[in-house]
Amino acid sequence: MKPSQNEFDVVVVGAGFSGMYLLHKLRQAGLSARVLEAGTDVGGTWYWNRYPGARCDVPSIEYSFSFSPELQQEWQWTEVMAAQPEILDYANHIAQRFDLRSDIEFSTRVASAHFQEDEQRWRVTTDSGVEYAARFCVMATGCLSVPNTPQITGADNFAGDVFHTGNWPADGVDFSKRRVGIIGTGSSAIQAIPVIAEQVEHLTIFQRTPNYTMPAHNRPLSDDFRKQAIENYDEIRQQQRESQVGIVGYGFGFGGADNVEPTEAILETTEAERAALVEEEGFVAIRRFADVAIDPEANELACDMYRQQIGRVIHNPETAEALMPRDYPMGCKRPVIDTDYYETFNRSNVSLVDLRKGGIETITANGVQTAQGNYEFDTLVYATGFDAMTGALQKIDIRGRNNERLNDHWEAGPRTYLGLQINGFPNLFTVTGPGSPSVLSNMLVSIEQHVDWITECIEHMRDRQLRLIEPTLAAEDEWVVHVNEVAEGTMFTAPSCNSWYLGANIPGKPRIFMPYVGGVGEYRKKCDEVVANDYEGFVLSA
Repeated sequence: MKPSQNEFDVVVVGAGFSGMYLLHKLRQAGLSARVLEAGTDVGGTWYWNRYPGARCDVPSIEYSFSFSPELQQEWQWTEVMAAQPEILDYANHIAQRFDLRSDIEFSTRVASAHFQEDEQRWRVTTDSGVEYAARFCVMATGCLSVPNTPQITGADNFAGDVFHTGNWPADGVDFSKRRVGIIGTGSSAIQAIPVIAEQVEHLTIFQRTPNYTMPAHNRPLSDDFRKQAIENYDEIRQQQRESQVGIVGYGFGFGGADNVEPTEAILETTEAERAALVEEEGFVAIRRFADVAIDPEANELACDMYRQQIGRVIHNPETAEALMPRDYPMGCKRPVIDTDYYETFNRSNVSLVDLRKGGIETITANGVQTAQGNYEFDTLVYATGFDAMTGALQKIDIRGRNNERLNDHWEAGPRTYLGLQINGFPNLFTVTGPGSPSVLSNMLVSIEQHVDWITECIEHMRDRQLRLIEPTLAAEDEWVVHVNEVAEGTMFTAPSCNSWYLGANIPGKPRIFMPYVGGVGEYRKKCDEVVANDYEGFVLSA
């Protein structure tokens, strides 16, 4: 491609928090960049996920950027855990404050990204045929950005409105006087169900696998608390960077058992003691015990305590039994928090269909036919999650050296070095890619670390007149083995655990554990060591 207005040092795909911060950093480094975004504005996951009840599960004080002291001082969160509209306002504030929109192409979906070996450049093409060329291509496409809609017989037959929590209408949905069916009881459903139930004539919930969820105990933040947080931000940020998941719990405001560090052993308790804890503290009593995360026997005792509490909250014994998770350990799936989720099932306008007693056979024009019977409604909501971590990357035709397709390279599951780069795909970076802490961490902490690393790497190459960087196959192999070794022995990889961390929610997707369990702090040390050892595991060429 001849030099044109569409040539840049870096092309970035995605204008969520990753893409926005990356654009800011690249500008500071004196690099030209263009961000390509499918949506009509910034925000990424918080732009698309507008479903009722959508809320962050990380304390707002900690789910924020640290790169700008001025930004930290001026932004005022209103709740312990912010709702989607407030987080989207925060994203818009960042875009406005740093004048980011001028270098973002909105309503622009990337169709392909091909490495041109003769030019040593990436050529990125949009679905409208516009081409961009750049030395570096960075995928800031997000880990939870491709909604998963299950292939159910008769889905096209439904005559009413159909919505997906992962692609919600910007103007919202008026559910008043509607009969609604919702498929799924994962994280987004657990947040949406209590809110939708308050609005509808009747809500029918189709549950395949009951989930473990803890009460959020959300509340407004006081002026005194916000002032205290701002004064202590330096200490909070340092603790986040050195922690396991990028969260230190600052600002949760929990009292009682919610604040207890998990130092006790459940295996050392009696049945009577556990029953008393459930009576006194409810679901959060389980947080006391450190052995629950690593010992299957201890985990099952905690699960039993959890089921006891469900029995105490739910009035109808049959409904309570249907909501009790069994046959898989607590902690193998994404931790979920809720506001009045279980209490919602005590409402007279809410029905639960336990698909373990007979699954969905077909979707009809006016509802869902299951092996248990027919259920009618006029609005259908899919709360069926995402093709996590790899979905967005594999929807793009990405090709590296020798025209190798990324989908072929990942045929047996995603392979990266540090979650940052892929062998055979020079100068292609992934932000919070598979093999990094990503979804097992506070995403903003992981995003900042990745963006800083990538920008400093590009600056290093520019200053030393280096042209290409990519990991060796050996380094990639060793990292994939390490990621899986670290996950072994945890509840994430228990034989009975089928989670989207493994890709189990997507038919035909290879089963491989994708995020890095080793922790944000340890992972950061590893990335820093790689740089200190002259980019160990990477090949840099002139």
